[in-house]
Amino acid sequence: MAQDKQSNYAGVWDNRIGFGDTPALIVIDFMKGYTTEGSPLFAPGVPPAVRESVELLGAARAAKIPVFHTIVRYNPVTFADGGVWIRKAPVLKCLVEGNPYAQTCDEVRPRPEETIITKQYASVFYGTSLAAMLTAKRVDTAILIGCSTSGCIRASSVDAVQHGFRTIVVRDCVGDRHPDVHEANLFDINSKYGDVVTKAEVIDYLKKSPAISR
Repeated sequence: MAQDKQSNYAGVWDNRIGFGDTPALIVIDFMKGYTTEGSPLFAPGVPPAVRESVELLGAARAAKIPVFHTIVRYNPVTFADGGVWIRKAPVLKCLVEGNPYAQTCDEVRPRPEETIITKQYASVFYGTSLAAMLTAKRVDTAILIGCSTSGCIRASSVDAVQHGFRTIVVRDCVGDRHPDVHEANLFDINSKYGDVVTKAEVIDYLKKSPAISR
């Protein structure tokens, strides 16, 4: 008799890792190309995620935890830094300096003291110094928000746990092009790579944890 997916995963791939003592918030690729209708990158699930992220970003800043933002930039002439991936997804060629679609969404614009990481591939860890910066700050918990769920969020979740971080993905604050793809990837991330939690859970943790409320 065929099992449903919850029954098949129960007790095998549904363990919870929980929050650690030293978190960082990583805001992944909230660029205007994903929120502007008519853009080749527009994803309907991303504008709501940006709106939901404003409160969480404020809570992270109030708790004085490290906040990192990522953007994507390519060489506008050769796109050589995009390698084979940009051949697979040439839609990404709009992510060059000066293109309005490559600008960070106004609602979640980085503050001067917050680090901006430039990347060319899906994972925030691939080819960047993020893991080293988190380790230097003794971070043990990577809280991920941004887009897209099936791309950069999933890839970053896999790499985060492989780098030894407790991986937390905030359901309300990630988005994608199609709800089914979004939900399928959240299910898989929660099953295998980290915990998928609500924004309210994260804000409550940021407010109550004695390790970060000092």
